[in-house]
Amino acid sequence: MSWDIVLFNSRQTITSADEIDPTQLEATDFDSVLQAHFKQIENKENHREIIGEDYSIDYFIDAEHVSNKLLNLYGEKGLYELILLARKHNWQIYDSGLGEMLDINNPSKNGYDSFQNYLRKVLKQ
Repeated sequence: MSWDIVLFNSRQTITSADEIDPTQLEATDFDSVLQAHFKQIENKENHREIIGEDYSIDYFIDAEHVSNKLLNLYGEKGLYELILLARKHNWQIYDSGLGEMLDINNPSKNGYDSFQNYLRKVLKQ
């Protein structure tokens, strides 16, 4: 299963994609943060593929800093890893599979039990 998500860096707390205020968005070097965070990334020209255990995340690098980043996920575990990264950097996530913004501090709408199991596994490593 695959789906698209969008990472946002905004001074505004976005509760709905319809409410995005472009003046509140902040340009960010998402590519460098992703590169530093994930251990295994395949590079092919401007395309990147993050390879994780039971997931992968595809994206294209940007020539400059951007306020949002489109990523294509394969495997639910990739979403959980991105939630942890978003929490760390105060980013927000739009999930196209749900058609809504995720509450990364209370991920009950996006598989809370699975997220807790994954979090426990990550913390043990």
